[in-house]
Amino acid sequence: MTDDFATRVAGIGALAEPVRRELYLYVVAQSEPVGRDQVAAETGVPRHAVKFHLDRLVSEGLLETEFRRLSGKRGPGAGRPAKLYRRAGREVSVTLPERHYELAGQILADAVEEAAGGGGPVLAAVARAAAAAGQRVGAQVRAAGGVPPTRPSLAAVAEVLAAQGYEPRLTPGQLVLANCPFHALAKQHTELVCGMNLEFITALTRELGGTDVEVRLDPAPGRCCVALRSDARS
Repeated sequence: MTDDFATRVAGIGALAEPVRRELYLYVVAQSEPVGRDQVAAETGVPRHAVKFHLDRLVSEGLLETEFRRLSGKRGPGAGRPAKLYRRAGREVSVTLPERHYELAGQILADAVEEAAGGGGPVLAAVARAAAAAGQRVGAQVRAAGGVPPTRPSLAAVAEVLAAQGYEPRLTPGQLVLANCPFHALAKQHTELVCGMNLEFITALTRELGGTDVEVRLDPAPGRCCVALRSDARS
């Protein structure tokens, strides 16, 4: 989680420098990839500075490059291909606290498609889609090596939920989630989003093998509506 956050912040931090930001905005406004000479001529920034800043934006993942002869000629005498810059395909965004609206959107889209295809009531479809998403995340964690099998279940779940933006606060026998990754949606559609959170976290916990963890709705101001605790019955 820390490494991913550092990567995203570094990419955005690269745009804090005014000249670099101006060059970035110029490049992404063009319909075709552009070379250093064109950027320098259009922005008035010296070519050596253009090279430095554009290459920095490439290293931060904000721009991509390709090589092409601008003359369109081929063969001997056509000259060397020019290095051209364009917007990178990678999306970079940082929200504090962390939000994951793309996950909510995917869950809701899956639910609508299922319901539209004869899958029954929409709310039931949302519950199934949220559970499927939680199961997928848990399976991905296990496939990547997961967490040590000796790790207590509650601590293992906390580690995975941290990567999903829930900001877990672990105390003996209990796990409170200080952040809702779907906060704006939860304010307007509380019952829907809380139910979605419950299904997602429950399925994720079970996929990780947390059969001794109880997942329940426990809404309170300033935190996620879901809380977890060690199940003494297990």
